[in-house]
Parts: sequence; C-alpha cells; structure tokens
Amino acid sequence: MYEGAVQGLIDELGRLPGVGPKSAQRIAFHILAADPEDVRRLAAALIEVKEKVRFCTVCGNVAEDEQCQICRDPRRDPSIVCVVEESKDVVAIERTREFRGRYHVLGGAISPIEGIGPDELRIKELMTRLADGSITELIIATDPNLEGEATATYLARLVKPMGLNVTRLASGLPVGGDLEYADEVTLGRAFEGRRLLDV
Repeated sequence: MYEGAVQGLIDELGRLPGVGPKSAQRIAFHILAADPEDVRRLAAALIEVKEKVRFCTVCGNVAEDEQCQICRDPRRDPSIVCVVEESKDVVAIERTREFRGRYHVLGGAISPIEGIGPDELRIKELMTRLADGSITELIIATDPNLEGEATATYLARLVKPMGLNVTRLASGLPVGGDLEYADEVTLGRAFEGRRLLDV
C-alpha cells in the first residue's frame, strides 16, 4: 500500500505480538512524525537490548549477566521455587512483595495447537535444579487458562515422585469484583480455594 521503506516498517511492526495491521500503521506514522533524536534513541535501545540481554543460566529470567538479580540475591530463599511461564510473570509477582524465594521461567506453556510440547519449554532445566534435593517447595504459577492448567498438571505429575510440596497459586474472584459478573469456572475456583477467616 505504501512505498518501500514505510511499508517495510509497517510489515516489521505488524510481526510484533499484539500489533495488528492498523496499530502497525499508526506506530509507523508516529515514528515518521517523531523527532529524529527520539527515533535514534529507540533504535539504539532495540540494538542494545539484543546485544546485552540474555537469559539467566539458573532460572531463565532476562539478565545482563550470567545470572539474574534474583538468583544472585543471597537474601532470597533457595528452597522455594516459583515456576512461571514468562519473564513478565516474574515482574508481576515481584510487584506484590509477597514472595521471597526464587523463580524458574519455562518460556511458555504446553500448547499442542501451537506445537509447543514439554520439550520446547525449560522443563529439563527445572528437573536438573530439583535433582539435588535442596528445593522443598515448588509453586506453580502458570496462567489460569487451558495451556497453563495443562502445564501445571504435567509438572505436578512429573515432580510428584520427588516428594516435594507442590502448590498452585489460588485463583478466583478479583478484589472489587461483583459475584454476578463472575463466570462459573472462576466462581467454582473461588469456592475451592476458600479459607478460614482469622478474626
């Protein structure tokens, strides 16, 4: 639709996850109208992230060194590991300031439709970490969707013979929500995960 470089930019932006054709076009025209210095900073940031950032050799989180900040932190409890799908999930959990253990990033979830099986995820690396017996609890914090549940079930069955405490993050009603708007599955999970009120 557009001439060479503009269409090339739109096509490349459209390959990004969550960016459709209209969003790609809007971003491309924003870049065209932007100050050249802003565009240079964006280009430099993209190049820098590809050159400097790698994945932690222990947990698979993003890092600029061999190990990420969390794996290097001696104050973290190494006996508790929280398994998540992506690095962005680590950030979400860290924002709560509730978890003081370490993480393991799988790099996705089991999804036969997308051709992602256990071998495409960092499950072998997880099993290697669990083999020395220093980890006592595995918290499975995969997404509460079909793929996340399949991954959680697979992991729970895989590590059961190791005698670990395997827990799953509770799911249910959001704070500030109304019962009438909750779907049956969410409401059912809320009932399953109910706890005693400590007053």
